[in-house]
Amino acid sequence: MHHIGSTAVPGLKAKPVIDIMPVVEQIEKVDDYNESLLALGYEPLGEMGIPGRRYFRKGGENRTHQIHVFQKDNHHEIDRHLAVRDYLRAHEEAAAAYGALKASLALEFPKDIAGYSAGKDDFVKELERKALDWKRKNAYPFRFSHSDGSF
Repeated sequence: MHHIGSTAVPGLKAKPVIDIMPVVEQIEKVDDYNESLLALGYEPLGEMGIPGRRYFRKGGENRTHQIHVFQKDNHHEIDRHLAVRDYLRAHEEAAAAYGALKASLALEFPKDIAGYSAGKDDFVKELERKALDWKRKNAYPFRFSHSDGSF
């Protein structure tokens, strides 16, 4: 289980939404827990645009928590999320730039999550590219390990 997203990066401007990423053996089995998670206030939303994910949110449009579940062999998605988090933790200037962008978009799109997300898209894609490249070039203590030896 990993704490991801902006609240996982100390000092990064963030909405008060906690993003959690559990990694499971079999993604399909997560669906068996939809009713239990509903009872805890989490809305099951399926893949929600990312193949192989199970997404749950708490709080509806005013969400407080998000759960992004991936199967352990979904290296691309797991590594992408963890690499961005770790890159932002290690690169203060990138975190500051991302925080500034998010703050300006929050003012521009206060009630339009689609507009806010679209405004971040190019920046986030470039951030992901840099983070994954950085991760590949640097052996650091947060190294990802998978049973097949990839990271």
